[in-house]
Amino acid sequence: MLPPGGSFIPLFTTFVHPSAQQRVAAVLQSTFLSEGKLVKEFETRLAAELGMVNPAALNSGTSALHLALEVAGVGVGNEVILAPQTFIASALTVVQVGAKPVFADIQYNTGNIDPTDIEHRITPRTKAIMAVHWGGYPCDMVEIKAIAKKHNLLVIEDAAHSPGATYQGQHIGSISDFTCFSFQAIKHLTTGDGGALCALDPEKAREVFRRRWFGIDRANSPTNEVGEREYDLFDVGYKYHLNDYSAALGLANLDGFQERMTRRRTLVEQYKEGLQKVPGITHFERKTDRESAHWLFGFHVENRLQFIRALKGNGIAASVVHDGIDNNTLFGGKRSELSNQRRFDETQIHIPLHDDLTSEQVAYIIDVIKQGW
Repeated sequence: MLPPGGSFIPLFTTFVHPSAQQRVAAVLQSTFLSEGKLVKEFETRLAAELGMVNPAALNSGTSALHLALEVAGVGVGNEVILAPQTFIASALTVVQVGAKPVFADIQYNTGNIDPTDIEHRITPRTKAIMAVHWGGYPCDMVEIKAIAKKHNLLVIEDAAHSPGATYQGQHIGSISDFTCFSFQAIKHLTTGDGGALCALDPEKAREVFRRRWFGIDRANSPTNEVGEREYDLFDVGYKYHLNDYSAALGLANLDGFQERMTRRRTLVEQYKEGLQKVPGITHFERKTDRESAHWLFGFHVENRLQFIRALKGNGIAASVVHDGIDNNTLFGGKRSELSNQRRFDETQIHIPLHDDLTSEQVAYIIDVIKQGW
């Protein structure tokens, strides 16, 4: 069989709204390219349309994670508890601030951190819990926040996959002390490269905005008569701000975002219904009290390599998306006691889900899988 359209069906594509070219061209023609009014407009719309609280637009999701840790006061001698089912940026930023990533096991049926494996890993050095919403599906935030409150810990959400997700009626980006988003090229909302950091505490939010641009409070550092901005640095800042031509792309891609999310959910339901009783597949758990952002569509599969080869032979991409990052020497090496993570490493698989995917292609993918592997 050949896929509908006759071409290979990729795991991801990059969505660029038709209006983006005009929006970005206008910025280039203006020659005002750095952080300006479009960044502010983008932040305003992130808050209004996606429910993010105090979103500061940044140049990457990794910058968001690093800045969150810095503003949270995580540093040398501290520990941060997180799941290894993530990209290396989650733990790498912990190391960058001089702290130690401590890995908790995951729920095999979600890929998210298991709240029951957190508390016994807390020590006097623990400063924060980082909750990674795997594939866009929110973690068990009630349980995680209860543990954090009991032990006076901060909660940092790695929501790189999760713009548009909700948990118990609350938008991701409005729940925890800090929430970090990614707008990297293949995310379902992209600025090319970019991210956002939300801080619930208004004082911490002001610190985020200040420290994303060298530690200078731009709004309150006027330029004097000789042309120098007046400021006095008192802590370390970074060049992490988004620029206006990236924000122009983000603004374009926010147009119709909810409609695209609705369509993505429809494709997910088509997958779930079509693959419900296929031997050799175990679907991930999905609770009704939360709505995934559906960045990925994954499940567990038997004979994974044969499965990948069977799909590839029929013009369909299928891939693991990140083995547990605790296998890196920098983070201490693979931990055998994380039994669910080790099982997840052996059986997880993801199949195409993106804005260019058609219902006809999904039907074709389902038919191919049903034929066996």
